[in-house]
Amino acid sequence: MKKVLFQLLLTVALFFLIWFSLSRINWKFILSIEQATKTTEEKLGDLFWKVYKTSETEIRRKKIIAPIDTLLSFICTKNHIERNGIKLHIIMKDEINAYTLPDRHLVVFSGLINACENESELCGILGHELAHMEKNHVMKKLIKEVGLSALISFTTGNKAGSQAAKELAKTLSSTGYDRTLEREADLASVDYLLNANIDPEPFATFLFRIAKETGNLPKQLFWLSTHPDSEERAEKIIETIKNKKITKKNILYPETWKSLSLLLNEEE
Repeated sequence: MKKVLFQLLLTVALFFLIWFSLSRINWKFILSIEQATKTTEEKLGDLFWKVYKTSETEIRRKKIIAPIDTLLSFICTKNHIERNGIKLHIIMKDEINAYTLPDRHLVVFSGLINACENESELCGILGHELAHMEKNHVMKKLIKEVGLSALISFTTGNKAGSQAAKELAKTLSSTGYDRTLEREADLASVDYLLNANIDPEPFATFLFRIAKETGNLPKQLFWLSTHPDSEERAEKIIETIKNKKITKKNILYPETWKSLSLLLNEEE
């Protein structure tokens, strides 16, 4: 009886301790910070994209955009990711690169598409960038390196802030995340692919291949330079999918994938 009474008193005491602790938290302040971060992210996304599109050529041809959009939408649907909010931009550039910007902008270079030997390789990279987006890695990186106050000041419209934002935008696409975030994005991409019945092994194959080709294409492999340790990451992917039952499925018609390179060459 005493033991039961003691446990009851302990439970009640613990409840009031938790209640007291929660009551001391300034939830209004926390929510205001979250709202400020969201608003800042939206403004930064617009600002950064304005910087990029003035110096890059965005592909508008539907026959090129549609297959990439189909792959992206398929992965999103199978993983319950909201597709409508993602702004997909395909850039005409030989660099093997893809990156995310604040407010769900996804930028893919034509050089990256051409470097992929099949749709599964490209799906692996799309999944990787989606993971950066879904896990808010972009804003975490910016807040860590610059600070929320500085980011907010960039979006106020003053000349100094706008200039600083332009410089930050230029470096965002050419600097990578730390190893922890890269590994997290890789493994999340593997999960996305498995959920969509897409074989993740070609993603690992892509990482192995571009790691071996750095001597031949040093100026073009921007995605590799901002996503280092490719061989190690590829090995981790292979280890992760080992002994997993994988149902391999093509999303695009083979002729649709093959025509992509021809269409991209016509754009040059």
